[in-house]
Amino acid sequence: MSSVLIDAVLSSAPDYDRLFESLSWPSESCPAPERVEALTAVISGLGPLLEDSDSSPFTSEKRRHIQGKIESVIWTRCLPLLGTISAQEAGEAARGSREKTAAACRLLSACVPLCDEAVPGRVARYVLPCLQRSEEEPGRLSVEVSGEVMAALVPALSADEQLTLSTVSAAVSCVKTLPDARLCRVTVRLLLTLLTCCDGAGKQRVLQSILDDLSCWHRADRTPVVTERALLCVTAVSDHLLDPHSPDSPSGEADPRLRVQFWRMVQDGLTHRDSVSRKRALYLLKMCVALSEQQQVDCPLSPSAEGEVLFKWAPSRSGLLKEFWEDYALVMETLEENQVHVVRPVLNRIDTLIQTTLNDSQGQGLFHPSWLLCVYQRMFHSENKSLMREGVCHLLELQVLGQPAFALAFSQFIVGPLMDVLSETSLFHRSVGQSVGDCPELGAKLQVFMVTFFSSLPLENRGCVLLQLIQQLGSKHWCAVPLLFLSQALSKLPPSPVLGIDGLTALREVLCCTMITHQPLLRGAAQCFLLNSALSFTDVSAVSLDDFFSFLMHFRADESLCRGTQIWSQVCVWLSNNEGSFKPRIVGDGDSTGAASKKETVRRYVEGEIQAYLRVPASTGQTEMLPDSKEADKLARAFLLCVDMEKSQPSKELSKTLESLLSPLLETLSRVRTNIYLPLRKSDKSLQLVLRLLQLERSPRSQAVGGEQGDSVSVAMEKLIFQLADPIQEFILRRLCGELQELFDVERADLYLRVLRQLLVMSHSEPQYHHKVQQSDFSKLIKHSLRVLQETSSQIPSVEHQVAKAVAMASLATVCDLMEQEVIDRRSEAISALKDLKDFFYTSPSSTSQSPSSLGNFNVRLLKPHTGDCSSDLGVQGPLLQDWGRVAANFMRDQWICLNFLIKAVEISDSTRAPDALKAALSCSMEALALLPSNLVLPVLAFMETVLPQLLMDEEALCVEAVTLSWELVQGLSTNAHDFWPALRGFVSLAFHQNVLLLSHTQALTLVATLKQISTELIELSQSKVGVLGVLLQHCCQTWLPTDGGRDQDDTAFCSVFSHMDILTEACVYGPVFRRDQRLVQDVQTYAEQLGENVVVTSDNRDDQFPRTCVLAFLSRLDPSNPQHETVMEDLVMALLRKDNDISKSKVRYYSNSLQHRVKNRVWQTLLLLLPKLREDFVSTLLNHVFEAGFCSNQASVKYLIEWMMILILTRHPQHMDRFWACFNTDQEKTKTSICTFLSVLVHFNIIIPNLKDKAAQLRTALNIILQWCFNHNFSVRLYALLALKRVWTLAEEGIDGLGGLSAVIKTCLNQAEAMQTTGNANKNWKRIHEHFFFGAFHPIRDYSAETIFCTFPSLSELADDEWIPAWKFEKLTCFPDTPSLPVRNPVQDLNQLQPGDWIQQDKTEQDKEERWAEVQKKITPWRLGIQEQEPELQLAPPQRAARLGKLHGALLVVASLIDKPTNLGGLCRTCEIFGASALVLDSLRHVGDKHFQALSVSSELWLPLLEVKPLELTDFLQVKKSDGYCIVGVEQTANSQSLQDYQFPEKTLLLLGNEREGIPANLLQMLDVCVEIPQQGVIRSLNVHVSAALLIWEYTRQHLASGSAEVDTKRS
Repeated sequence: MSSVLIDAVLSSAPDYDRLFESLSWPSESCPAPERVEALTAVISGLGPLLEDSDSSPFTSEKRRHIQGKIESVIWTRCLPLLGTISAQEAGEAARGSREKTAAACRLLSACVPLCDEAVPGRVARYVLPCLQRSEEEPGRLSVEVSGEVMAALVPALSADEQLTLSTVSAAVSCVKTLPDARLCRVTVRLLLTLLTCCDGAGKQRVLQSILDDLSCWHRADRTPVVTERALLCVTAVSDHLLDPHSPDSPSGEADPRLRVQFWRMVQDGLTHRDSVSRKRALYLLKMCVALSEQQQVDCPLSPSAEGEVLFKWAPSRSGLLKEFWEDYALVMETLEENQVHVVRPVLNRIDTLIQTTLNDSQGQGLFHPSWLLCVYQRMFHSENKSLMREGVCHLLELQVLGQPAFALAFSQFIVGPLMDVLSETSLFHRSVGQSVGDCPELGAKLQVFMVTFFSSLPLENRGCVLLQLIQQLGSKHWCAVPLLFLSQALSKLPPSPVLGIDGLTALREVLCCTMITHQPLLRGAAQCFLLNSALSFTDVSAVSLDDFFSFLMHFRADESLCRGTQIWSQVCVWLSNNEGSFKPRIVGDGDSTGAASKKETVRRYVEGEIQAYLRVPASTGQTEMLPDSKEADKLARAFLLCVDMEKSQPSKELSKTLESLLSPLLETLSRVRTNIYLPLRKSDKSLQLVLRLLQLERSPRSQAVGGEQGDSVSVAMEKLIFQLADPIQEFILRRLCGELQELFDVERADLYLRVLRQLLVMSHSEPQYHHKVQQSDFSKLIKHSLRVLQETSSQIPSVEHQVAKAVAMASLATVCDLMEQEVIDRRSEAISALKDLKDFFYTSPSSTSQSPSSLGNFNVRLLKPHTGDCSSDLGVQGPLLQDWGRVAANFMRDQWICLNFLIKAVEISDSTRAPDALKAALSCSMEALALLPSNLVLPVLAFMETVLPQLLMDEEALCVEAVTLSWELVQGLSTNAHDFWPALRGFVSLAFHQNVLLLSHTQALTLVATLKQISTELIELSQSKVGVLGVLLQHCCQTWLPTDGGRDQDDTAFCSVFSHMDILTEACVYGPVFRRDQRLVQDVQTYAEQLGENVVVTSDNRDDQFPRTCVLAFLSRLDPSNPQHETVMEDLVMALLRKDNDISKSKVRYYSNSLQHRVKNRVWQTLLLLLPKLREDFVSTLLNHVFEAGFCSNQASVKYLIEWMMILILTRHPQHMDRFWACFNTDQEKTKTSICTFLSVLVHFNIIIPNLKDKAAQLRTALNIILQWCFNHNFSVRLYALLALKRVWTLAEEGIDGLGGLSAVIKTCLNQAEAMQTTGNANKNWKRIHEHFFFGAFHPIRDYSAETIFCTFPSLSELADDEWIPAWKFEKLTCFPDTPSLPVRNPVQDLNQLQPGDWIQQDKTEQDKEERWAEVQKKITPWRLGIQEQEPELQLAPPQRAARLGKLHGALLVVASLIDKPTNLGGLCRTCEIFGASALVLDSLRHVGDKHFQALSVSSELWLPLLEVKPLELTDFLQVKKSDGYCIVGVEQTANSQSLQDYQFPEKTLLLLGNEREGIPANLLQMLDVCVEIPQQGVIRSLNVHVSAALLIWEYTRQHLASGSAEVDTKRS
């Protein structure tokens, strides 16, 4: 009708100028789309009239005039309108711009063909610069509008090759610069329009240009962003690039299959983080395979110029190739599921791919190994950690890596992506079936893999690959767990000298940087493994001895490399085996000739190093800083290794070897006392070396070498050094008494005092050296130090005076500390000299005190010295002066070391214990806690531990303040592991001192309440910080029940336990619930502890089970004959039963291994341990609670413990048997299947009956009761009853006569039961219950042991293995008694050999009755309630029918051409009809007749317009709809997708739905204007396509219903 109207207007209006003027608009205005459409229709109608033919009504002049008018429309109306739309796009008026742009572009398309041939080119040249701009400019077209304009111009430009290629270049440049949101709307539309309008040769040129640009871009910048955008562009043109049905198939340079860079792009896409990019890459791969299969031509025809071919096709191997790539696509698609149970079935396809590649690599090389790496890298990038772990395990088990070619091809993948994924700690969890302490499955596989892989590598490549791998370990921060297992795997490799100095440097980086923050235990184990690896791989010809010993400096003696360990012995053997083979050092001017002929041995190296070490220049008289102690550490280790090497040679005499090597050092030490001209640096270095030698040779593990002979080095060396103890001591004391006055002397004094302490401690422990140390000299040191401290300071503190004070206080602290350890004899003159020190602290000085207390010199600050401007040493000593705060803090710490000794020393006058003095001292200690750094507060806490108990009753408020302040200090250190644990131990000793614990509830109420609160907070902290409760409990148990105290002392201390029963109760059920990552670290630490001699660091008792083992050891030592002990046990039992009852009431049903289950299990384990110690009267009370617990719903492990408890009670106290029989009379509805607990007890009636008086009567009672339950409706109850009947009847036959008819009944019943149990599941269950451990191997009396209660029972009842407490943990506690009444280990090992039983009876609760619905369903009658006759309406078209019914259609168009299931289409049709979609597009209208479609559509197809568009026609259909102003919306999860709840649907929306399996194809993804995703909460990653569509259709309807209602309300108002 519109065309007829236009023809009428044109024929009746010869004045075209007025017509154009009436339809045009002001150039700066923005008309409605309808006005633009009207002008477009008129100009389109002029097209036939302007043709140069005889029938044309226009003259040539008139034709030119009208063409000029049309061209004027382009420049004065169309382009300005597009500029206005561009401005609106950036502002608030953007709504509706899509329709306006489409209308303007249709006007331009109508005008261009009617103008001069040069006009399209001029317009294109005007628009192209706008397309290539990276930023919008005012007054110019936007990039998006420019793209639409160029798409409209392309049909008119196809003949201009240069302009076409310029357009292609501009479009590709947009790929690089445009934001993601605009990329598809501009680039894809323009490129597709270009290719549609080009002919065969032109299309090939366009495709080649696109490929060239994208390949160059990807080659230059191979990043994920570039890969993503390049794939988008290639996929957009893939229908033209790889069209198998086109006669112009790609060839030559336009064929992407011939380009290596294209395949690299595809491989990068397959492993991309973005799911859409992966989808596009796989789509391109499939299209290439399909095209190759159809063409059946060799690809490539000739070798690539780049020398690498990633994709091949040979027609002769077409079947094999097709199968390979189909399997490959299936694997990659399945990996998108991200669920292990879905992926695991296709993992065997990976094996097929690998085998195919392996077989082919020996032939034509059709399959490049890099495709396999894409599969693994995709698994490594999975969001699902289980799938990631599955991929790693699969790769580690690859047998194909045993072949050199494959190992080499995979090598860079191993040191790159595999190492990256192995840094994920969660991969190293224990597998199902592994116990705590086992090596994780992945760790074991990693060891085997490393050996296989490196053994398969060509020898010339091993060193390079190994070096890269070690460098990867040092290139980033690795967590402790993966680094431990990687280090262990490296240590298992066969020895091969492939690493030089670069390898040692890389290992040093790992030691110094990567491992610095790891847990000490795991760090020590990893150090041992790395050192072992260094010994295996170091090429000694490329490394000098100095390089190696410098490398050894980075292994800590307290964690890995110390004497007496296995790794120390390995180093000695390795040095011996390579003696003389090391690279000679270049000395002097670099001439190493002659060094080669004289090989360097370890001994020669050590001799030279000692001489060089002690060779120092003459003293200049200037201030000298202390030498770096690292030199002494390196030399001491080298010396000890050398001596241990030569000790193993029988021809060498050890004493002579030591004397020969140490002669330069001994000669220097002998002169330190007398030679005043000896350079200070030389004496410092000699003392540093002596100190390090004494520290290293006395390492804790040195005793493990083997008795006297093993320690002969220590004995001989100490003998030599102690010959010079007197001159060393005299030199040190002389220096300390007045010669140290420079800033550097503070550190020097620390060295002197450490050497002195080491000599004194060693002489104290070795009686033969007692006379070597003169203790009489210490009184001189004390008196001198006191004089220095008592000197009056000048107003301006000098360096000399402040340094002298720091040295004096450090000296006094050392003497006091040694005297407290009784290293210095308290009967010496030193103790009397220390009385003056007491007076110094407690007597007020003449000057104003610096402390706020009334005491004397407490918390005296060391002032920062004034150096003056003319000090020549200021530049040298500047850094130390800046660090003066540390010196001042140490000065205050040393004061408290002295005070701590003085307050405890009995020999000194007790005036310090006066109440006023104690109060003031406690106040000063609180001040010190605030002043001192956290790592220096231990002496203050120790002082408070002594003072606090003496002020409890008189100064309660002050004591509360002191305890609170100390606890706040400890809490603040919870994230500082180094300082936290010492501070915690100090605080616990202070706050829970014996005298404090003795306080009753009527004494010091505030302090007792404070301690209660702190103990509660400690227990809470222990849930997140393992080991906290262990510190508290170990202290309290030792206080309450000392292992070495007398009876009276025990009773006095034990009284305090009654005030802290909550601590005992919590300890009995303690067990933090760890996160999965925390449990992993705990498991790995347990594994590291069991490495034996391969690890040096010992356990620190921070095991989460330590509190329980500690409290169980305490309970096992309680004496039932002691009334106090008896009361504690009974109170604890009642507290535990209350806990159990609370859980049973709060949780009717709780899950296996839940926290409730674990707590109940720990309760009953503790009760079982205490049972033999309980009084008979108390057991009578306890029994009621045990029976009540038996009727509760319990997990299997708890049930067995309760049953065991009943058996033991009835065995030891048979008088309660009648109470047991009464339990069977309880209401059956209440008991349900819980009666099985009591029937289980009767299965063990043979244990109970020997202690019963009237055995026959008891057996009759048992038989009568059991027979009643043999006919219960519940299968489990019948099964238990029959088993009990069988066992009891065996006893009855032997012990009862005259059963008469009852005997026949029971025998018949048992025979019938046996016969019924011979078929089906009944037979299986009957057999299982017979074989179950509780009814078979278990004996309640014989098997009573700690091992059975805490380890065997939990393991057999399928309790989580972190609940098992192995016997060795009890044996490790020296305080746990191994008595006949409670042996640690089970005397018979039958139970330990069993596997967990699968017969676990649990109570079955009835399902709750179904509630009636409160609401009933109400059907909604559509549109009109009064329609009676619908038959006439069915003759109309769907829109007409709907209009007749009063139904309104929206503008939503739903495209379902990719859906092929009739059920989904039928439901979708129903949804579209209900919510008023404008139409539903199907791939075929034949679906409408399908019965499955009709079953779900329920006639909705009669009321909804249906269109048919084939999937191959979708690209063109979407292009047309875009031109009509539709916004194309798809449901996909992409990096730029918008959430459904945030997206605002335009009115003209086209909803494109994807296929049920594959979603939206990759070639259509880039045509989407918007991707919308539905927010998800669950694990499953996708919804059904109909459900997804329904959600979007409803959201569209909701938004437009709301906006429609608002418009109606506005009009009404």
